[in-house]
Amino acid sequence: MRILLVEDERKVASFVKKGFEEEGYAVDLAVDGEKAIFLAETNDYDVIILDWMIPRRDGLGVLKHLRGSGVATPVILLTAKDAVSDKVQGLNSGADDYLTKPFEFAELLARVRALFRRGKSDQPTTLEVGDLRMDLLTRKVLRAGASIDLTAKEYSLLEYFMRNAGKVLTRTMIAEHVWDVHFDSDTNVIDVYVNYLRNKIDKPFELKLLQTVRGVGYVLKVPETGPDGV
Repeated sequence: MRILLVEDERKVASFVKKGFEEEGYAVDLAVDGEKAIFLAETNDYDVIILDWMIPRRDGLGVLKHLRGSGVATPVILLTAKDAVSDKVQGLNSGADDYLTKPFEFAELLARVRALFRRGKSDQPTTLEVGDLRMDLLTRKVLRAGASIDLTAKEYSLLEYFMRNAGKVLTRTMIAEHVWDVHFDSDTNVIDVYVNYLRNKIDKPFELKLLQTVRGVGYVLKVPETGPDGV
């Protein structure tokens, strides 16, 4: 999942961003309304967390602009305004959910996951490639019935591969969906994490699913040419 966090309070932004990154999500941060609009219209996000009181265009202004320009990404509006009239105004402006400050991160995380599930309600709750199975609700991964323990970032990377099974993914595509906008494309972090995944989902098994397409990127699929793949 890729999240756009729009928050100008440094401590709040740092706390929330770190919390989601620890859960394995990629988080882009905007500290004002104009930057929020630019990022939301430029990138593909699963959820936008939008503070109401931000500089250069407030949250409602951002929300109305995005909805007017056709951006349908689910939005959770964050604000210290807790009057019923404020909540009604926020929801009527296009917000999908509303959370008042101060808040517990666990509640924000649950609301983000609920919005994501709602948006994907027509899609299965499990992903399967060969004998590799991922349960999106429990976040459990099995290969040939054996449980595989993954870090949060490894899980996010594998989920992206499984959602795009059979499709060659370039390093740029992976960086954009699993890491944030500040990712240094000159590093070998993606290759390192792909190797981590291989050691867990492929190395103990005869059939290798995660394959390298030289000069292009990687693909997760059941090989057609035998246990060694391509």
